[in-house]
Amino acid sequence: MSQWRLDQRLCFLTLVTLLSTGCQVGGSPVSEKEGYFTWVDEQGQVRYSPIPEGDGDKAPKVAASTRQSNPAADEGSGSPDVPAGLQEEDEYTLENYPDANELAKKGYIRKGEPKPYFTWKDAEGNIRVSYYTPDTRTDQQKGRIPPPITLTPATTHEPGEGGLPEQPVKGYDPNALAILGADEAGTFFTTFAKACCQSLKTGDRQPWISGREFEVDLDAESSTHKFTTGESPYAVIELPWPRQHPDFVLHLRSYASDGVFVPSLVFLDADFQPLRVVTDIAARFVPENWHSQAYLESWLPVFPAIGERWMVIFTRNQDLDNQTVTETRYGPKAIPHVKTGELGLEMASED
Repeated sequence: MSQWRLDQRLCFLTLVTLLSTGCQVGGSPVSEKEGYFTWVDEQGQVRYSPIPEGDGDKAPKVAASTRQSNPAADEGSGSPDVPAGLQEEDEYTLENYPDANELAKKGYIRKGEPKPYFTWKDAEGNIRVSYYTPDTRTDQQKGRIPPPITLTPATTHEPGEGGLPEQPVKGYDPNALAILGADEAGTFFTTFAKACCQSLKTGDRQPWISGREFEVDLDAESSTHKFTTGESPYAVIELPWPRQHPDFVLHLRSYASDGVFVPSLVFLDADFQPLRVVTDIAARFVPENWHSQAYLESWLPVFPAIGERWMVIFTRNQDLDNQTVTETRYGPKAIPHVKTGELGLEMASED
């Protein structure tokens, strides 16, 4: 073999060796080389990108040339560039101090922070990424548990309210009340108790029904009584025994039809002597919807343990002279107060 052919063959072998070495990128695949990170794009393809030098404290960004942009996928299920590190505020001021309520609405994600995400596979087996805002509502706000019961404001009259002191003040004139036409013992409770309630008919009394709301009807056939607040139909309700329920919260609804019945309550002992009178109940009006008619709603305490055995429901003349006004999409609507109506009673529970 001539020297020329030998030199030609050596050059050819050298060229083949150099080409095969260059194709191996340093003798190992890209995924195994240091300085690269792998990620999955929105199409489920594995990508390799170099990690920028001198920027180790920040998350690297994916080069635009290595991504196959898909705007539709980026919005809901894509994989956008990894965000840079959060730029911390050097000092909080009145201008940049975060509002707690606004921060809660955003799931406690501060400006510049990435949203949490989860990965999933679609029907074609492609890996998807979906970002979400954390739900920071409480179980009560989500409707999983009922809200705590808030008692309805009302005026309560009991024995001894507003009475005169045992030792009159200096200058007290016992004839002053007589001159003014007032009575020393003429408090609302004592005046009311004189006209109530031993003469009430108890033949139509209703027993308490536990475990559900039960109906009480006050109509034209109901018994009436001349209370000191005016003549009114009434209903007598037998309260639960104190051994079972020493005290509880009464959930009272008065349903609106051609008007609404505004209730007042008087609680009696076993001998039908008044113990407590509840008036001026600031009930909440609930408009009608697709599954319930409108009603007045109130939450009131009941105390069988202190001797309350009966509850009498009635209405007052001054309530009949007023009306309930509610806002509708057509404007204000006035609902008259009437002497008759349908009520719903239930023992409230905070379970």
